Parts: sequence; C-alpha cells; structure tokens
Amino acid sequence: MDELLVDRRDDGVVVLTLNRPDRRNSMTDGMTEQWRLAVSDLRRDKDVRCVVLTGAGSAFCSGGDLSWLADRGAESVPVLRDRMLDFYRTWLSVADLEVPTIAAVNGAAVGAGLCLALACDLVYAAEEAKLLAPFTSLGLHPGMAATYLLPRVAGVGVAREMLLTGRTMLGAEAAASGLVTRAFPRETLMTRVLEIASRTAANAPVATRLTKVALAGGGHADLDAALRWESLAQPVTMASDDLLEGLAAQRERRPPRFGGS
Repeated sequence: MDELLVDRRDDGVVVLTLNRPDRRNSMTDGMTEQWRLAVSDLRRDKDVRCVVLTGAGSAFCSGGDLSWLADRGAESVPVLRDRMLDFYRTWLSVADLEVPTIAAVNGAAVGAGLCLALACDLVYAAEEAKLLAPFTSLGLHPGMAATYLLPRVAGVGVAREMLLTGRTMLGAEAAASGLVTRAFPRETLMTRVLEIASRTAANAPVATRLTKVALAGGGHADLDAALRWESLAQPVTMASDDLLEGLAAQRERRPPRFGGS
C-alpha cells in the first residue's frame, strides 16, 4: 500500500496525500520513508511550481504513530533523541522546498500533524476540522517544532493555550485567530485550494521563490534588512525573461506564460 500518494498535475501543482485513512493518516515508519523520498524528488524537480498537502479520508493527520512508545523498552535518552530528531527533520523538510507549499487540512490535524500543516506557507482548513496539540495530556513535551511553529504563526497567547491546556480549535476559529490562513466548507476545500495552487503556480517561478525566501521565518528583522534584500532580489527579476513576458502579457491583455528564466 502506498502510504503517500503523489499526483503531478499539468499546471505544475503536485498534490501529496497522506494515505493511511484506516489510521487517520498517522505518521508510520513506512509513510515517513515515502515522505523522505518524495520531498527529495520534489526538491530536484524543476517543473514543480507549487505543492499541496492533504489527507485521505476524514482526517488530515493524527500525528506521529505512537504505538512504538509502548514497546520502547530500555532505549536511552540519547537514542530516543536521535530517533526523534531524524523524524522531525524528515517531515519538516517540506519547509525547505523552494516552491510555495499549501496545506489543505480536510479533517483533524493533531500534534505533529498540526505542526506539519503549519510548516507550509499557506494553510487552508475545513471549517469543522479539529486542530489540536495534546502533547502534555499524553505525558509528552511538545515536539515537531510545536514550540516554534505555533507562536510564530498564531502568537504566543494562542500557543500557550493550545500547548498548555490541549484545547481543540475548529477550522473557522483557527482562521479568525490567525492559526490558519482561511477556512472553507469541507465539501469545497480541495476545489478552492487547487484553484489557489493553480494561480500560485502560474506566477513567475524565480520571483515567487525569491519572495518565499524573503518571507521565511516571518519576514526580515527590520526595514533596512528588507531594503537590502529587495534591492538585490528585484534587479535579479528585472534581468529575467519572465519580466519581459509579464510586461508583454499585460500589454496584450492575456495570461502570461512564464518559463522560469
């Protein structure tokens, strides 16, 4: 069984679907390895313009497969630390992709599954999707960069409430609080997300990738840092064929056909 489905569309959008609906798309060892290979392939694929991540069935992702914890035996802290660090880095490698990434949270996003969604550039959720990070209720310290991602995306107050109390937030409220970008009715979620992905993929690739770099980590440290970056990055795009195509398309009132050069 393919625990990760990869759908390459003609418009440059690649849809990754976590495919263990019988286990609410928990991150099994098999899925983790398939994810590692898929992200590595996407990193090298110059035809990819945008990546969409979603889950099969009724859940987005229920988080790490914790069944192995009950059988962890006498593994030492250093061994567990190395195992978890590799797990975190494998899944969060989606954040290192140069192209825009979009999470379509179709259902429950729990713990590491929520963090995976938040590692994407844009997060769209079904209005009734349940988002929660119940680490401490399981006796665990938060993992998968939860103590970084939640405060960065939604602010320290939301992060404290979710991580300390384990409160569940529905998609509509998550959009209002800034935890996710927007919320849509579940039946229209993928249609809306794919429309957004197609529009994103149609933009100039070099300009889009440079913009993603500029916004990484929440943007520049200060105004001068932003000006220094933009005074270099914008001339790079000014010297590109894509700029000439964009200007010609605007003049001729037609959609641009960017080649990425």
